Amino acid sequence: MTFYNHEISKYITGLFALQDTALIHTLQDSAQRGLPAISIQPEEGRFLQFLVRASGARRVIEIGTLGGYSGIWIARGLAPGGKLITLEKEPFHARVAEQHFALAGLADRIEVRVGEALRSLASLAAEGPFDFVFIDAEKPDYPSYFEWALVNLRVGGVMAAHNAFRKGDILNRVDPEENTRILQDFNQRASREPRLISTIYPGGDGMLVGVKIA
Repeated sequence: MTFYNHEISKYITGLFALQDTALIHTLQDSAQRGLPAISIQPEEGRFLQFLVRASGARRVIEIGTLGGYSGIWIARGLAPGGKLITLEKEPFHARVAEQHFALAGLADRIEVRVGEALRSLASLAAEGPFDFVFIDAEKPDYPSYFEWALVNLRVGGVMAAHNAFRKGDILNRVDPEENTRILQDFNQRASREPRLISTIYPGGDGMLVGVKIA
């Protein structure tokens, strides 16, 4: 039987995902400046860092910057010479994130682009293909982000999408709220997509991951 709970999560974090000053400051400063407390968990950050490095990613897209916490983890996994382009619709969030990236010593590896993500992605298509795409933004647009990633990832590239569990509500078949229904359909879509080998990493709030094979 699979056994996973908060104590196991703390065990993983304590061994593999200890946060340094830059990461701790990013979370604390984001909260103090009024950004929503919806960042990924440390173990999820370490998992993203692992995936980026394991895939040899140099050209990475993040959809949803917030305060830059996940971006720091991702950028620290980039292959030498790699670059993260992270998309944020809120100018204030983008400015806060840029300050956090600079504090972490990553300003030369990360570019923040401000604006609606779908519009930014339309222009980014000409700069692809990409090695890695991380989705953590407005849930109604997840299907569009998914389709963009399928087209613009290289074969062998990796897609990851946060909140696959919706804090457990993903199992609610009776009366799920709208964003849960979107994620239920999203997970089903990924599981059936023949161009991907996909699964869900069960840490944090669940991370859907897929490798493009065709």
